Amino acid sequence: MTRADITRVLAIGTLAGVAGGLAEVAWISLYAAATGLDAASVARGVTDTLRLSTQTPVAAGIAIHMGIAAALGLAVTAALKPLRAHLGAVAFHGTVIAVLAAAWAINFLFVLPVVNPAFVAIVPFAVSFTSKLMFGVAAAGCLAIGDAAGILIPAARA
Repeated sequence: MTRADITRVLAIGTLAGVAGGLAEVAWISLYAAATGLDAASVARGVTDTLRLSTQTPVAAGIAIHMGIAAALGLAVTAALKPLRAHLGAVAFHGTVIAVLAAAWAINFLFVLPVVNPAFVAIVPFAVSFTSKLMFGVAAAGCLAIGDAAGILIPAARA
């Protein structure tokens, strides 16, 4: 890959992660509005998980969440780029969503119960899992833009 290719993958991967992170924030906000949950408790939970002491735990939690989302989008994009040339668009995007579902499982079934069990209980598993699936759908949509621009696969093959 050339430096320009790497730059384009970095850009679309980061965009995919930010879109996924925003989709999660929107989903949790919608769930909170429908159920009376304090959505800020989720953001505070992110800050608590990292054991950060700050006067603005909600803002810090959202910033941390978005940073992790951008990094996750970038990692997924870079890791799956070699597969893109071998999978059709639907299979590729399904793979993106499946990878995000696996990330949720690792995080919510193994890591968070040890690091911050209270965070796991803020919303039901189905809600947090749906949140990660929404991340995958949003990220896959951004990667479709990358396909159209010839970033992940050459434009002639898209």
